Amino acid sequence: MNFRPKTKTRTTPHLLTLAAALAATFAAPQASADGFSGAYLAGRQAIYDRDFETAAGYYTQALAHDPSNAEIIEDVIMANVSLGRIETAAVVAAKLEADGHTSQVAQMALASVQARDGDFAALIKRIDDEKHMGELIDQLVRGWAALGAGDMSAALAAFDASIEGNGSRAFGLYHKALALAHVGDLEAAEAIFADPAPGSLVQTRRGVIAHVQVLSQMGRNDKALAVINDRFASSSDPEIRAMRQTLEGSGSLNFDIVGSPSEGVAEVYFTIAGALLSDAPSSDTLMFARVAQFLRPEHVDAALLVAQILEKMGQHEAASDAYRTVPQDSPAFHVAELGRADTLRAVGKDDAAIEVLEQLTKTHPDLPVVHTAHGDLMRLLERFDEAIASYDKALDLRAEAASGDWFIYYTRGIAYERLGDWEASEADFRRALEISPEQPNVLNYLGYSLVEKNRKLDEALEMIERAAAASPNSGYIIDSLGWAMFRLGRFDDAVPHMERAAELMSIDPVVNDHLGDVYWAVGRKLEAEFQWKRALSFVDQGDTSQEADPERIRRKLDVGLDAVLSEEGEEPLNVANDEG
Repeated sequence: MNFRPKTKTRTTPHLLTLAAALAATFAAPQASADGFSGAYLAGRQAIYDRDFETAAGYYTQALAHDPSNAEIIEDVIMANVSLGRIETAAVVAAKLEADGHTSQVAQMALASVQARDGDFAALIKRIDDEKHMGELIDQLVRGWAALGAGDMSAALAAFDASIEGNGSRAFGLYHKALALAHVGDLEAAEAIFADPAPGSLVQTRRGVIAHVQVLSQMGRNDKALAVINDRFASSSDPEIRAMRQTLEGSGSLNFDIVGSPSEGVAEVYFTIAGALLSDAPSSDTLMFARVAQFLRPEHVDAALLVAQILEKMGQHEAASDAYRTVPQDSPAFHVAELGRADTLRAVGKDDAAIEVLEQLTKTHPDLPVVHTAHGDLMRLLERFDEAIASYDKALDLRAEAASGDWFIYYTRGIAYERLGDWEASEADFRRALEISPEQPNVLNYLGYSLVEKNRKLDEALEMIERAAAASPNSGYIIDSLGWAMFRLGRFDDAVPHMERAAELMSIDPVVNDHLGDVYWAVGRKLEAEFQWKRALSFVDQGDTSQEADPERIRRKLDVGLDAVLSEEGEEPLNVANDEG
């Protein structure tokens, strides 16, 4: 989506005043940029780094040097919208528009304020005059604006135009159903929800909740319960659980997915942002989510979406702040806190992350996902006893095994294995496979562990082969396959698998060490020594495996693998001769 202005502007006194006002709004960036060029380039770099706060400050500096620069004016608008400062952006956008510019991001800021203020006639005129954000958004916003202006026929016509548009059918159906439900035409809304097209937005979590609310409003609680149980069969989500309890108690659910035309416009931006999130997160995605949050500040899903986008952008501090906006009494509070713990962990604040999760175990002790998350963090911090205790609590809260429980058994099995309790570890891995027999990570971990322990090698190889068939591009799994063949004495068979693993994980010290052993076993001693030296060079580098033993590798370089195995009391290899 191109947000560049289409015309140039002239220098005007109000832009000079605006630049001064904006300069007072932002704290000065930590690093000073001299002159227009320095500030502009620093702002561009900040945008590249997705640091919108710093970008806003630098662009404001640049604007002070050149108040007539339309590109910089728009950059200021973009930065402010990305920060959620829509009203500030709208002030700047109004100045840009007054000077004859057409800018999509400026139009979005101005349209958002009009929607927030309920000025639907002006919003419709803006769409008619400017096509402010493109055909899809324009049609959906027009539908809600027409509804806000009291013209339901025009609203339905706009939604129908979206339904008939190229690639926009799912959006049109969803918003038409919401609009019909909002005005009380529950039967027409339910007909859309009950017959969704494949991939329709009515099949999303919010779409299903809207459907359930409509059914409840119609007095069809039994059908509403059936929809919940079909879509959220084993969910422990507090919001879903509360809805189920209300329905089972013959209560009535309010329809609150959209409570006003302005909230309908918010839902437009929210659904567009959610659809874009499947791709790499962009500034456009963030701006749409910010507008949704501006139009409906209590829209918790929009707040979570903003946080998730920032987290995907690597802006962990900003994501943490966004997660904190979710109130403690929200059913989604635990989701926000789980996300915040992840962002704290990402910036190295392990103690703060632990505190967040431990508080959650007290405020939400009945949610398995909370204890699982705590267990995962303890496992990553190598506090395996605490990890196991948390996994135990998570499993105790599950009335019966569900398809997702395999992962808890798998991670608890890893924790047991790291503590040296192989009997408990193997039992958990096998329990995970009972629940989900073809999970490649479980097959690989159990198979590789058996190979390392020189136990049940035929079964181990069969497990790893199944894992490799399911994940042929996983370096860890292909390494396991080659290593299992090595342990079984099938040295020639091991070579191509270990070489492939080294291609997939070229700087992993364990993989390179294994490849060296395999080369040695087939008589390629010079290549073996080269791989061992590579393995040594990669030990403790970046995020590579820390399981390599550098002293053992050095010993192999000194005396060879045969001598090392002899020193360790292992059986000697049947090594091929140099010509073989």
